Amino acid sequence: MSVRAAAHWPVAIGEAAARSGVSARMVRHYESLGLLAQVARTDGGYRQYTEADVHTLRFIRRARELGFSMQEIAALLGLWQDRSRASSQVKEIAQRHVQELQRRIAAMQDMRRSLQALVECCHGDQRPECPILDELAAPGAAAQAGSAG
Repeated sequence: MSVRAAAHWPVAIGEAAARSGVSARMVRHYESLGLLAQVARTDGGYRQYTEADVHTLRFIRRARELGFSMQEIAALLGLWQDRSRASSQVKEIAQRHVQELQRRIAAMQDMRRSLQALVECCHGDQRPECPILDELAAPGAAAQAGSAG
């Protein structure tokens, strides 16, 4: 981006999307969810984004990259914009998210182990017998998989 382009604010949605790394569709979505404040519009109805709006979009993009939910992002945005916040509030949200990630990682590792065991039981030859398909079709297989681990 040129120095000249960087100095011109506000910008249209396409430029805001490019500068923030968020698609124009997601910019509109975040605005509809209230994560991005209502933006100014031209007389023709085109959205006009400020430097602060683009900064907020980058914040949202980074939070999404870290796997925070929209609800968590809304809370984090509120705390980010509240200069009198206690950092303990932010840490609490992040710690809960880390715990959820650990739970999901453990569940995925269990799935990987189960699937790997099935792959090792399958001959992978021309015979029609397949322990992978047998396991998937077994009554109660989902209940057994959910209780493993």
